[in-house]
Order: sequence, then C-alpha cells, then structure tokens
Amino acid sequence: MKRIPTEELLDSDSGTPEEIAASLADLRWINRNFGGRATTLAVVEQVAKATETNQLSLLEVAAGSGDAPRWASEELAARGVSLSVTLLDRCASHVGNGGRSVAGDAFALPFQDGSFDLVSCGLFAHHLAPEQVVRFVKEGLRVCRRAVLINDLIRHPLHLAMVYAGYLLYRSRLTRYDAPASVRQAYTIREMHEMLRATPASRLEISRHYLFRMGVIVWK
Repeated sequence: MKRIPTEELLDSDSGTPEEIAASLADLRWINRNFGGRATTLAVVEQVAKATETNQLSLLEVAAGSGDAPRWASEELAARGVSLSVTLLDRCASHVGNGGRSVAGDAFALPFQDGSFDLVSCGLFAHHLAPEQVVRFVKEGLRVCRRAVLINDLIRHPLHLAMVYAGYLLYRSRLTRYDAPASVRQAYTIREMHEMLRATPASRLEISRHYLFRMGVIVWK
C-alpha cells in the first residue's frame, strides 16, 4: 500500500468551531478506545524502567487536548511514577482543559536545550514529510534530556478498511475525511526506522501496539 500524502481538514482549520470541536472529540475517542492512550503509557513506562527513574517531565507537541499524556500521567501516578506534562500546539485554541500549555512551532520549540526529560507526539508524525519527521526529531532531541517519543499509526490495508467500517461512528465530517487520509499517509515501521537513522539518536526502539499503532523511542 503506497503512502499518499494528503492535507487533512483539521490541519487547515477547515470547518466551523463546532465541527473542529467535534473532530477533536473524535480524536479523544479514538485515542481512548483504539490504542492511542495505551501506546503513550507503554513507551513512557518503558523509559521510566530503563532509566530507573520515578519522576519525568514531558513536552507533548501538536498536543491538542493532550488526553493521552494526561491519562498516562494519572495511570503512572498509581504505579509510583510522577509524569509532569506540558502541552504545545500551533494553535492556542486547540489546547484547553487547564494545565501547562503553550502555543509554538514544532520545528522551533520555544525552550532551551534539555528543558524536558521527554519530548513526545501522538498522531503527528504521519502529517509530516520524511524530511520534516527528521527535522522534528532533531529539534526534539535538542529539547529533551532522555528521549523523543512518537505514537502514531501504521499504514496497512486492513487498517484502512477498519477506519471505513467505523465511518458512521465519527461525530464530525472532518474526521470522516481525515481518518482514512491519516492511514493512507501514515508510515510503516520499516519506513520510520529508515527515516530516523538520519537523526543523531544513540539508539531506536520501535514497537507494535493495539490496532495498528507504533510506539517509537528515539534515545538521546
């Protein structure tokens, strides 16, 4: 299945405020039920165990409402790990529900070197061209102390079929367009690994998760 880059409607804010809000609600629902939250939790917990730490700070880039890292923070707290989350999005109106947040550019993060233990993104990498993925990860490695985390879709024909099967469950017409577009332009694990070899990472770990999700740890 060939990758087909597509501009998604939510990226260009094509829709009414109500449609955009409904589409963001769809994303929260997808993250909650189809592996998004669980993947974020898994990769953060893996870093905590590998580094033998019980306290981490995380910058979530292209965060939207930040439901996945916030949920991971609650789950990890019950396991004795403190995860402090800061949200960053290009559009301040996309970030809400309180907490630490900032509007900024994913390719020029408004933070000093080593400001956070982790720099993370969920459902963001597939929006980027290969050279942009490398550029973002390099910038994330500058800002992080330990690792850059990527939680994203895996491109596969069966995944695309599943997205169409759930068509009537989406609240927003934006999601009905964006969801299949996301799968078509997502990367395979092999493609992701090849791209990230162009970064100054000390090592890479890529794992498969529930319903065609990949979890990537790019170690500094």
